[in-house]
Amino acid sequence: MTWLLRRATSLAFIVGLPLVVFVALWFGTAGSTNFYLPSMQVIMDSLASDWLGSRLGDDVLPSLARLAMGYLLAAVLGVGLGVLVGLSRPVRQVLEPVLEFFRAIPPPVLVPVLILFAGIGTTMKVFVIASGAVWPILLNSVEGVRAVDPVQLDTARCYRFSRRALLRRVVLPAASPQIFAGLRQALSIAIILMVISEMFAATNGLGFAIVQLQRSFAIPEMWAGIVVLGLLGFVLSILFRFVEDRVLAWHRGLRRAERS
Repeated sequence: MTWLLRRATSLAFIVGLPLVVFVALWFGTAGSTNFYLPSMQVIMDSLASDWLGSRLGDDVLPSLARLAMGYLLAAVLGVGLGVLVGLSRPVRQVLEPVLEFFRAIPPPVLVPVLILFAGIGTTMKVFVIASGAVWPILLNSVEGVRAVDPVQLDTARCYRFSRRALLRRVVLPAASPQIFAGLRQALSIAIILMVISEMFAATNGLGFAIVQLQRSFAIPEMWAGIVVLGLLGFVLSILFRFVEDRVLAWHRGLRRAERS
């Protein structure tokens, strides 16, 4: 019963504030005659007729596919390279200056370069997303691996764990809270870069559609697209939290046991 109450309270806080903001905007913009700031009712009508219609398949789904591919690529590269750098001091000493150099380059600046090598298709957009989302995953993975208790590593070596078993049973579980912190940060960065990448030499996608609607002065449809982006980020955040709670349930239980 306590668990259900805690879950209900958490859900109320997650949904409550966006709902309050939506209601405030609905009544605050009611009857608006401003061309650039239409009422929420007009925006919602545009969302239902436009974005839940043909644009859903033409723009929203391609954006989600690029986001998924870029985010997955960043996760694989970030965790893999982060574990390697975190476990090996020589590798860390060699790669850290190079990683710091590339980390300082804003991903949108890479768009013209990536267009030269990858064209203007999906590949370029996936690389733009991955190039920015990989850094929080990589850095958090490195710190998570470096923070693994040396006693646990020495104990595993005494029991003659193979490298694969050591990685799977000791290193990754111990570093997983930090890795998930990086994955959470990378998700919001990936959404931002998805939109930015679609504003350059694109033919579809959320970013492309919103810019085209703004240029053609389809203001209600443009605002509806921005609402779709907000809803997308909100839903993905909820899904990520659900997965994180399931994967790290042991960690949260351990922390509660230590506090008690």
